[in-house]
Amino acid sequence: TEFEVELITPIAMDKGLRFAIREGGHTVGAGVVGEIIE
Repeated sequence: TEFEVELITPIAMDKGLRFAIREGGHTVGAGVVGEIIE
């Protein structure tokens, strides 16, 4: 599955970086950065 995200706060990211999506103290998703879109 692929999706595009716009961050509220800028953060340094690189292709291949692993990330987690958390909500209310629970992990609701995780993945790997596949492409940086400027």
